[in-house]
Formats: sequence, C-alpha cells, structure tokens
Amino acid sequence: MTPFSTITPIEYLKGVGPSRAEVLKSELSIYTFGDLLRHYPFRYIDRTQFHKISQLRPEMAAAQVIGRLVQLEERGERRGKRLVGQFMDDTGIMELVWFQHIGWLRKTLTVGAPYVIYGKPAIFNNQLSMTHPEMESYLPGAKNTGNMSLQPVYNSTEKLKKLSLDSKGIQKLQVALLEAIAAQFRETLPEYLLRRHGLMPLPQALEAIHFPANQQVLHRAVHRLKFDELFFIQLKLLKNKLLNTQRFKGHRFDSVGEKFNRFYYERLPFDLTNAQKRVVREIRRDTASGAQMNRLVQGDVGSGKTVVALMSMLLATDNGLQACLMAPTEILAQQHYHSIKKLLGEGIASVQLLTGSTARKDRRIIHTQLEDGSLSLLVGTHALIEDAVKFKNLGLVVIDEQHRFGVEQRAKLWRKNDIPPHMLVMTATPIPRTLAMTLYGDLDSSVIDELPAGRKPIKTTHLYEHSRLRMFGLLKEEIAKGSQVYIVYPLIKESEKMDLLYLEAGLETLQQEFPLPRYRISIVHGKMPVKDKEFEMQRFIRGETQIMVATTVIEVGVDVPNASVMVIENAERFGLSQLHQLRGRVGRGAAQSYCVLMSGNKLTKESKLRLETMVRTNDGFEIAEVDLQLRGPGDLAGTQQSGVLDLKLADLTTDQALLTEVRNSVIEVFHNDPQLDSGEHMLLRDYLFRKEAGIQWEKIS
Repeated sequence: MTPFSTITPIEYLKGVGPSRAEVLKSELSIYTFGDLLRHYPFRYIDRTQFHKISQLRPEMAAAQVIGRLVQLEERGERRGKRLVGQFMDDTGIMELVWFQHIGWLRKTLTVGAPYVIYGKPAIFNNQLSMTHPEMESYLPGAKNTGNMSLQPVYNSTEKLKKLSLDSKGIQKLQVALLEAIAAQFRETLPEYLLRRHGLMPLPQALEAIHFPANQQVLHRAVHRLKFDELFFIQLKLLKNKLLNTQRFKGHRFDSVGEKFNRFYYERLPFDLTNAQKRVVREIRRDTASGAQMNRLVQGDVGSGKTVVALMSMLLATDNGLQACLMAPTEILAQQHYHSIKKLLGEGIASVQLLTGSTARKDRRIIHTQLEDGSLSLLVGTHALIEDAVKFKNLGLVVIDEQHRFGVEQRAKLWRKNDIPPHMLVMTATPIPRTLAMTLYGDLDSSVIDELPAGRKPIKTTHLYEHSRLRMFGLLKEEIAKGSQVYIVYPLIKESEKMDLLYLEAGLETLQQEFPLPRYRISIVHGKMPVKDKEFEMQRFIRGETQIMVATTVIEVGVDVPNASVMVIENAERFGLSQLHQLRGRVGRGAAQSYCVLMSGNKLTKESKLRLETMVRTNDGFEIAEVDLQLRGPGDLAGTQQSGVLDLKLADLTTDQALLTEVRNSVIEVFHNDPQLDSGEHMLLRDYLFRKEAGIQWEKIS
C-alpha cells in the first residue's frame, strides 16, 4: 500500500470520510493531509485544573467544571429563542445558555448525564452562567492525548460542530494524522542553518505544535515554523530577483540625451529635492546595467513621484524606445496626462492619453502612432493592456498605485515587447518595511522621503459633531482668503443609497451655511456619469467653485494647489491609509493647509487611535506601521489576493526582527551559492524546482 503523505486527499484520513471531508474543504479550506497538519492550534488551555461552581468568578478568562446537566429547556420567541440548561455540582448550580443550533443540541445533550464544561463564567440577572460552553462527556479514566496542561484549541465552525468536529474533534483528527504520516516528515533546511539559528528539527516541531510536552518545547516549535514560513517566501522572492538580473536582459539606456537634458535644464519649473535626485540616479544605474529593472518607488502624496516617472520615461525616449504609464482610474490617468503635458510643453516628446472613454477615432490614431513609433509616451488605464495596443519598441513601463492591479494585468504589459521592458512601480501608500520586504522582496526599493521646498506641513485637527460651527468658521476664513475647500463623505460599499443620503443631507446644511451667489459648490460622486464628473472637477480646478463636495472618488487624481482645507466627514469610517491619501490632496501650494477630521461622539478604541495618529503625525511610514498593527497584513496592499502572504504563524507586526534575520540568511545563501549547486543546498533547490513551472507571475514585479 502506498504510504500516506502531506498531499493525500483529506477524505482518506481515518475518521474523516466523504461527508466530513466536504465540510472541512468548504469551511476551513482543508483539502489534504498537509492542510490539516498546518491547521495549527490558536491557543492552548490547561485541562488539568478543575473549578467548583462556588469558585467561579466573572473576571476569570475561562474555567473547567465537572458536574451534571440536570435540566434543559427552550425559552423565548423567534430571534430571542435560546436553550437554557441547569448545571450542578456538589457546591452549587449555574445556567448554561445557547443561542444557536438549538435543535441539534437538544438531540446530543442528555439530561442527567455528567459533563466536563469549559467556558467563560459570567453573571447575568444575578445568576452565574456560561454562554456556549464546550461540552464533553465525563469519562473517568479515559486516555488523554498530549500534555493536559497544554491542550490545543483549534478553530472550528458551527457546520463542523454538527459533525462532531469541534476543537476536540479536530484534535482527534490531528492524532490520527500524526500516526499516519509522522514517519514521512523530512527536514527542509540545511543542517548548517539549523545549527546557526538554533532551530528545532522540522519533524519534531510539527508534532510539538499540536501536542507540546511543555511551554519551552512549544516556544521552540513555533519559532521554527515561523522561521520556515518567512524563509521560503524570501527564498522564492530573492531567487526571482536573481533570475531577473541573470536571465532577463533589459534594454540598455546608454545615453542621457537631448530630450532628458532639455527637460531638466529648460522646462523643470522647480529644483528637484535631494531624494528625487537620488531616486533618478538609482533608476539611471539600473537601466544602464543591461539587466531588466524592477524597482519600487515609494513616496508620500505630493513628494514628486510624477516628475521622477517622467524623467525615467524621457531616458527611454532618448534611447529610441517608447514608455507608458498605467494608472488604476480614469481620473488619475487624466491627472498624470495633464501634469506630464504641462511639464513637457511643446517639442520634447509626443504624449497621448488612452482610457476606456477615448473615442474610437482617436483610439485608431493612437494605435497607428504606437506601432510606427511616432508616439513616444502613452498614459492610460487598463486600456493599455488590451491586445489591440501594440508598441513598436516598449522600453519602460511605469505602474502607479500598483496594488490596485491584478498580477495578470501587469504581466500583459510585461509581454508587450520581445525584450521585457523595465518596470517602475510607484505607490503613494507608504508600505511598512516588513511588508515591503515580503510583498515586494524581489524588487529594488527607492523612497522619496522629502517634500518639495516651500511646502508647509498640513495641520490636522479632530472635531466632534458638536464643534461643527467651528469647522464652518475655518472654511469661511479660508475661502475669504481666496482658497478652496474639499468636503469628503465616506463611501460605504454595502449601501450606495445610504452614501448619497449622507452626501445629500450634508449638502443641504452646507447650502444653508454657504448660500449662493456668494459661495458656489461642486458635487462629485461615484454614481455620476463620467462627463458630469469631469465637468464638475474642471469647474473646481478653474476656481469657479470654492467648495468640492465628494465621495472618495477624489482620493486620487485631483491636484488643485489652491485647495487648502480638507474636511473628512465621518472620519471614523475610513482606514488610516485612506485618511492619509485624502489629506494629501491639500498642501500642494505654498499656503498653510488644514485637514479637519469630523466624527461622531461615540468612537471605538481603534477609531480613536486612527484619528489620534492622523493628528499626531504627517509621516506616511509611521502611519503605515500603525495601520499594519491595526489591520494586519492581509488587508493591506491587496496582499490577500496576491497569495504571497500565506502566513499561518508568522506575524509581520511582531516578527520584524525574525524577518530581518531570515532575509539576511537567504541573501547569504545566494551570495555563496547563486545556483544552489552545492550538496548542502539540494533541499532548497528541490523546493524551488517543485514550485517552478513555466513563466511565473512573481517575476513581474
């Protein structure tokens, strides 16, 4: 008989079978023995300690009691329906309460039978109670698995519990699993790395995380498995980085020519900051090396990334190649197009805009010019990746706000040329260092960490609803000085109707407070036709209206140096990075700018921390670190769909030191043995060989 392994389908495990397998797949994405093995406990409880009912206190986190279920009855109607049990030991009586799966519980619980219950004690109506306790039949002398003072607790769901796969049921499956495949476990890391980092052998760690002998063994097992998770992500990323420089030859931008120099010396309306100069030098070095460039440029809102992108594009045109810039939204693409056109002026390079709403006639002209090479620079949205768009010789691709694009979309641009174009990825969402090392670890990274001269830091204040008149006062003062104002309402995906109500209700108050003809208001929201939106935006940009009322469509793409106040309504509904992006819409001119965060009076602890962070700092990287701690890596930068961060144990917010240690270790491995040819690296080579098949998306930034 073929031995079981980590890729054996889960239905073949003793105690699973077809029906349980289906639910394990749909509820927990457990398809194989390996998936179950990596379904780690999320905590451990001490099952050696028992309390008497008389000893229970509501401040206890959890407690275990042996007693007898003496009564069971349904109470309440419809939504208020619940199952209530009376549970008794020799010191007293308490209530057990369930609000879900009442029918199933009635069938499985036996009145008069002894049980071990586990849960959090509480006092309700002066009565001691436990809600949704774990229930287990009390069987004196039954054989227990593992260390009872460190019993594993596994995530389960109501559907699984119906099939007796609560935490205890999953624990039994883990016992069967380890019996079936523990002999197949193999080490994945070279011996010298285990010694150097003091790591527990992998077979031991996999058993110990489920059934640890003691706290110290558990700690070592967790450390080893975290190390592996981070190590193999870095191994893959850094191998791709090495491949890019070795296998994928890039266009060599040998000369800094007339177009670049004319722009730099004659057209640039301001001096570059030192940070901008440094990043242009890094791009220049990459594109002259003969290897394909993959570089990430991070820069806060307003730090001057567009100019850096344009200068890189001009480098391409000076070397007889074309360049394109892809933005995630039509508004942002138009913004980039107008900025680039204005900066270039006439006679340096031809530039066109291609979006979903470009007229068919203009589209045909653009397609022809691209193919015959008479068009040097193209700015656009997803329209750039359509099959009809063919370049004569594409040398550089700039992608703005890259996390908004799917990997496949980027790959299409990458394949628009025989020699892969250089890739420059820009983001105004500062990425915490750990996330950048993990998500973009195969890219070289540049940071524009300086704002242009003459910019004053934006003053941010947080006001509650009762201070609304104070906010109106500030707006009137600023408008009297000739400035313009944004007022932004949240976009709540669940109910767009609700958003418009919020916006319309707010608008009514505003029109009373800021009446015509003295004040004029522009309105922009996602439900408007593109033409109307554009018309309203242009009125605001030309200064014909002083107030722009909008939903978050203006988060990216509107650059009005004259706008000096950003009011964010219901600021507690926004994430930190979104608040930071919105705030960056002001402060574009030399005047002092303000951001006012309006919120309701009742705030959660998290909302308070978000708003306090915004008031305290303008530093995008500090804000990104707080955001990472609040939201976790899964929600940031679209990492969930990217599939890069399949982390079960490692946590980028708390394991920063471990990640640095791991990355340095992988860098050293490739430095000493780039092809992983030596005998001691065969394990690592096998891992990469198993993972690699054909062209991989990871190679495309």
